[in-house]
Amino acid sequence: MSLISGNLAKMVNRLDNPASYRLPVGTISVPLNQYIGQPLSLNFTGRINCIACGRLIKKSFQQGYCFPCVRKLAVCDICMVKPEKCHYAAGTCREPLWGEAHCLQDHYVYLANTSGVKVGITRLSQVPTRWIDQGAVQALPLYRVKERLISGLLEVRLKNELSDRTDWRRMLCGAPEIVDLPAIAKTLHERFAVDIADLRKLFGEDSVTFMDGANPVEITYPVSSYPEKISAYNLDKTPEISDVLLGIKGQYLIFAGGVLNVRKYGGYFVELTVGE
Repeated sequence: MSLISGNLAKMVNRLDNPASYRLPVGTISVPLNQYIGQPLSLNFTGRINCIACGRLIKKSFQQGYCFPCVRKLAVCDICMVKPEKCHYAAGTCREPLWGEAHCLQDHYVYLANTSGVKVGITRLSQVPTRWIDQGAVQALPLYRVKERLISGLLEVRLKNELSDRTDWRRMLCGAPEIVDLPAIAKTLHERFAVDIADLRKLFGEDSVTFMDGANPVEITYPVSSYPEKISAYNLDKTPEISDVLLGIKGQYLIFAGGVLNVRKYGGYFVELTVGE
């Protein structure tokens, strides 16, 4: 049994069979798969540090930031959630150099089977991390586009047909039915041909590429059993969790008595006890 303390950060994952997870606690990265089926204790000490600037704060925003950082950092702007409202394109980006590095690069518009089939966007460098973070059991690149703005404009159109959200409760109840993602992709491409043509007229013929022939990625998770009823642990209300770890999916730790969204508590200073 070992005690580790430090600030929480989102879990780091890798596409293995099943997906492997490491939990950053301060400077230590804890491999979690090996503790499935064992007791795990997590104690929130009451201290929170901003994940960007490190300052001590009473309340975090947007999964770990202090309020001043939320106001000044481009990563906290609305266009990170709604890329069709790109501030760089509008000339109002808070950090133009950051925008060039993160937004003016190729993105995928993809299909993922999480709690059902959804559409999403991500930088190429975030594949397959993004899909594992969402708890997808299948994922497929649908389009490759030249910049984040285009991915947002395309996603807005596709949302008329598919959701862009995951029902986290359904996702944590078990694996959804396996579907034929390439067939769905071809149907969508045909249905939205006019929209694709319009975007190519605006941004260039090579701005949107249909990923015809791409193979779906299948993902399994280290879960011994799924809960029949989903209830969520809240570290602000229940700072001490001592429970058996049943599995990990998305950014959730699945315990016998509830689930914990690790990403929600970025910057929380905790004491972690693992092992029997």
